[in-house]
Amino acid sequence: MSFHDDDEIEASRAPLLDHLTELRSRLIVCAAALAFGFVICFAFSKDIYIFLLGPFVRAADLIAAQKASGHQGMFDLFLAVIGVKSVAHGQAESLHLVYTEPLEFFFTKVKLAGFGAIVLTFPVLAFQLYRFVAPGLYKRERKAFLPFLTASPVLFLLGAALVYFIMLPFVLWFSLNQQIMGSGPIEVQLLPKVSDYLTLVTSLLLAFGLCFQLPVVLALLGMAGIVTTQMLAAARRYAIVGVFVVAAILTPPDPVSMMTLALPGVLLYEVSILCVWLIERRRKREDAYADLA
Repeated sequence: MSFHDDDEIEASRAPLLDHLTELRSRLIVCAAALAFGFVICFAFSKDIYIFLLGPFVRAADLIAAQKASGHQGMFDLFLAVIGVKSVAHGQAESLHLVYTEPLEFFFTKVKLAGFGAIVLTFPVLAFQLYRFVAPGLYKRERKAFLPFLTASPVLFLLGAALVYFIMLPFVLWFSLNQQIMGSGPIEVQLLPKVSDYLTLVTSLLLAFGLCFQLPVVLALLGMAGIVTTQMLAAARRYAIVGVFVVAAILTPPDPVSMMTLALPGVLLYEVSILCVWLIERRRKREDAYADLA
């Protein structure tokens, strides 16, 4: 920490009232962005909901292909989900979702619009947060903080893509396989409620998106000196067990779904160790330059 850094912080000091005024302006911008995003998402809520039904349609096509071929193993299913093995679309019969209350689908679209507004306006919200806390950071801290603003949404989108293209088709394929169809006068058919389906999708999206923030969290802790490379490496075996436990809790009760989250989680932990190592290496280099100066 240099005297120049101290002077920079001193120059950014402001009375409490000025901080509250700036906070109010930032909150107004965030609220306006959320309101605009909500209106946009609600106007297209039907299309967004149909888009979220894509994994359900994919799972139904896999079930239809499985019935047409007579048998389809788990490995073949996995190849079909990741796109290695082609599955013709439109093989399944029309899907049916229900709602049991008059305004249930309306409020489902409201919830969907709220969730979509947060995702859509996240760059604005993150930028306003950064602009509010930036005056209290040193110059090098501000430069180090900016990459995390970019990495965080990218990692969240990677987790969401994993859910949408791989995880949800497996979950819904597993659910559709529990049906009892064509076995006499009694049938057990999956008829999910529109609100329950949205809750499932958003819960998995948030769970995977937040789990994919592991490198960002550990890198920030490494910058703060709370964790080190040696600590993370020594705790690797416990972290792997923890990742598998979390994956078992968040995913449906089948090994493929659990591995879908656990393996990327272990990989992200290794990436986190690398990020902390790079931060420590740069810190040592900066300290060496400061000693020479």
